[in-house]
This record gives sequence, structure tokens and C-alpha cells, in this order.
Amino acid sequence: MGIRVAVAGASGYAGGELLRLIAGHPEFDLVAATAHSQAGQPVTAVHPQLAGLDLVFGPTDPAALADADLVFLALPHGQSAALAAALPEPVRVVDLGADHRLTDADAWARYYGGPHAGTWTYGLPELPGQRAAIAAATRVASTGCYAVATTLALAPLIAAGAVFPADVVVVAASGTSGAGRAAKAHLLGSEVMGDLSPYKVGAHQHVPEIKQATGATSLSFTPVLAPMPRGILATVTAVPTGDADPREVLAQAYADAPFVHVLPEGVWPHTAATAGANSCHLQAAVDVDSGRVIVVSAIDNLGKGAAGQAVQNANLMLGLPETAGLPVFGVAP
Repeated sequence: MGIRVAVAGASGYAGGELLRLIAGHPEFDLVAATAHSQAGQPVTAVHPQLAGLDLVFGPTDPAALADADLVFLALPHGQSAALAAALPEPVRVVDLGADHRLTDADAWARYYGGPHAGTWTYGLPELPGQRAAIAAATRVASTGCYAVATTLALAPLIAAGAVFPADVVVVAASGTSGAGRAAKAHLLGSEVMGDLSPYKVGAHQHVPEIKQATGATSLSFTPVLAPMPRGILATVTAVPTGDADPREVLAQAYADAPFVHVLPEGVWPHTAATAGANSCHLQAAVDVDSGRVIVVSAIDNLGKGAAGQAVQNANLMLGLPETAGLPVFGVAP
């Protein structure tokens, strides 16, 4: 027997991606996959890509998860805290939701509403010192998808003093799977195809998380819904403090990061290159007109933005190689 893992909220897109990664993981044994409305249904009735995975969704309750060594929570925001609190203390937990990411209770109330559930260790291993913190933790709050795409592009530049932390501007396009699996009229194929549309302009819930993770003090963030199933392309701009080469700053920061790739000069990230992988592709330049630093970041929102990131955190928590069971290379075409 390997390490016993379970997934709560396994019927969603992130949950399905977790099941796929766990099934191919050399050390994990999947012992439970729970869902709400899909409880009692075969996993393959919801995730046909997992043909051969002989498992039935159970109800999402603590008893169904308590025998696992580690539990992934892939639940809607606001639903993780109560379930996590009911799990036995020895069970390690990785939360893909937002419940435990923020340190500021006022920011939680402003962007999410309701009481703040408390703060867990933040699950972005590429931040300085964070691998050790995650490895020592039993409860880890994995990142938001826009947050990881932006943070990986911005945090090293602020930490190095290469850009000012104020007046950061981000425009990021995401595939429709980032909105979850629930049926919504604006996500119908006929509404999305051939269209780009901004949403939650000036008030997206990942803003306080990005500021917390990067050290940015003011941030203008515009998310855009793109007609593709998965992927995020974030364009991050900031005002330089001097003449430091932003690409070199990023390259030094991620020299030993197995999942972050600063691309060769002149090669720009695109979402298809990260599809199916736990990787982030970065490129940087200085705008010849405004002088602003521009960093473009590409990830798979279900990979490095969700399920892949969660498995990366779990590997560290369990003392496994960080890359175990995780693809570095994308799929094409």
C-alpha cells in the first residue's frame, strides 16, 4: 500500500484533474472521492477521461475521508473550513479553495464575505522559504489560479527591488474551466465562442491574495474570460526602480525551480504550451515607450493553477520528491 489520499469535491474540473494526477502518482493510493449531487455515481460517469478508474463518488462527509493520510479539498470557496475542522488532526490537508489563504480577516470579509476561517501555510513552493514551511505543515492553503500566474511573474521583481510595489497592472485571460463546472448561461458554448469578456473588473477576489504573496501595495487587476477550456495568460506590468534586467532577475530567482521556465530571449509564453503540465512559462521585457517592466506568464489553470499545485504541495508535506507524479511538459497540439 502507498500513501492513502482522498479528494473531496472530486466531481468538479479541479477534482477531476486531481483524480487523474493521483492515478498516475507513484506513491499515492486513491481511497475515496466524494461529491455532493453526484454521490453514488461512478467517477467515469462524470469524468469519462478516467475510463478504467473503478470508483464511485461517496458523500462529502468527514467519515468518508478520515482514513486517508492526506485529503485534498476541491470545494467551492467557503465550504472547506468546516469539513477540515472535522477531520482528525493527523490527517494532512491541502485546500484548493480560498478559505485559509488570506492573513487579513478584513480582506476576507471584503472580497468573500462571512467570517474568516483562519490562515494556513500558503502553498506556493517557489516563494522564498516556502518549501520548508510547506514541508513542516499539516494544513496547506493552495493558491488561486490567477494568483499563481501573477505572483510568479511579479514577486521576484519586488523582492529584488527591481520594480516599485505600487502601480502594478495585471490583465489576465482565463479559460472557462476556471469558473467551475456548474451550469451558467454566460459559459454556454454559444456565449463564449468568438468572444472575449472582462468580469469582476476592479473587484476580483484574488487581488488581496496577490498583494499578500508579492508585496505589491496597489494592484489593478482585470480578468478576461477567453474562449478556451483551460489556461491562463497574464500580462503583468510595473514601474522599474532602475535599470535591472527583469528577465535576469526572474532567471536567477527560478534557477532551481523545476516547474518555472524563463523562456529564451524573444520567445513569449502561450497557454497551449503549458496545457496538461504543472509548469509556468515566463518572459520579460521593458516597454520602449513607457519604460514599464512587462512580464507575461502562462499556466494551465487546472495544473499549476489548481490540481498540479496541490499535488506539488502534498509531495512536500509527505517528504516526497517535489516533482513526483507531476508532468513538466505540456501536450500539443
